[in-house]
Amino acid sequence: MMRGQTDATEPSAVPDSKPIPSRAMVLSVWLRDLIISLAISCFIIVFLYQPVKVEGTSMMPSLEDQERIFVNKFVYRLEPIERGDIIVFRYPRDPSKSFIKRVIGLAGDHIQIDAGRVFVDGKAIEEDYVPRAYEDERSYAEVVVPPDSYFVLGDHRSLSNDSRDFGPVGQSYIYGKAVFGYWPMDKMGRVR
Repeated sequence: MMRGQTDATEPSAVPDSKPIPSRAMVLSVWLRDLIISLAISCFIIVFLYQPVKVEGTSMMPSLEDQERIFVNKFVYRLEPIERGDIIVFRYPRDPSKSFIKRVIGLAGDHIQIDAGRVFVDGKAIEEDYVPRAYEDERSYAEVVVPPDSYFVLGDHRSLSNDSRDFGPVGQSYIYGKAVFGYWPMDKMGRVR
């Protein structure tokens, strides 16, 4: 090969020049990603998880006033509601309001409260989530939870408006299970 000539098989010494993306192209990619992210977020919020703010003290100390939590709106399509679950439901007397309470009794259960002590089917239940300071000494006559309904109580028994006042909650009013607290940071974690 002669001096100054280049072989067509040798790589070129001139770097490949890639076209610089235009602002419009960068903006369209960014906008596309934003729209996809918003669509996924909307799907999650509408069908799976919904962020909610707890208002009131009826679930203290498990959930405090102004605490932020996620509610799983899909879980009860896959598994049954269980005793001890913290559920979010439309208030039976005014469905425009939402309440959050703990499930104490399932359909068919016999519920009675004697001097603050809760009995399910004649057996006292252990409620370690209700501190002594939040107990209520009231009694409640025995009721049988109707089909497709749940008896719910707040953990702060002396301050809670619950099934003792408005009766068992029908399953059709229940729209989710409290699963995860995210604010304040010191309460971040699974809701129990």
